[in-house]
Amino acid sequence: MKNPLLLSAFILLMGASVMIPVSSLAQDDKQPADTKKAAAEKAKFAKFQQEMTGVKMIGQFTVIGNDQGAPAKEEYTIRSITKLQGDYWLLNARIKYGGKDLTLPVPLKIQWAGDTPVITLTKAKIPGLGTFSCRVVIYNSKYAGTWSHGEVGGHLFGTLEKPKAAAPK
Repeated sequence: MKNPLLLSAFILLMGASVMIPVSSLAQDDKQPADTKKAAAEKAKFAKFQQEMTGVKMIGQFTVIGNDQGAPAKEEYTIRSITKLQGDYWLLNARIKYGGKDLTLPVPLKIQWAGDTPVITLTKAKIPGLGTFSCRVVIYNSKYAGTWSHGEVGGHLFGTLEKPKAAAPK
């Protein structure tokens, strides 16, 4: 082709024909990425549910402004945890706290920092215990965070322990 204008038009047409499949491929690639992301999130939630069911959170808590010496003991037995809608989960737990021993369902919000769950309560009314706020990080069989109950608050920390299976007889 000796005509530069004709050559330019030919190059533009070839480029356009190549660009159409490339852009449609980009849209096709997005759908599997979304599917992969949804599958990864589903697996993350299933793993969390499995790890948290039947576990005991055994630890201690402090009260800010209270010179109490050693931190007070706390224990929560998570009987089950079920994913609800959005960031909400239903925790069925036995709670030993402040001289009380209750078993009840507690709806709570769990947000994720990457692969790390963060239990989030903001002025949540827990029957028989009162109104609480907390931020508790769970990682590597340990938990730590902050809590408040009205004007009182502090820190909490401990370990996650699964009951050991009985040895076969």
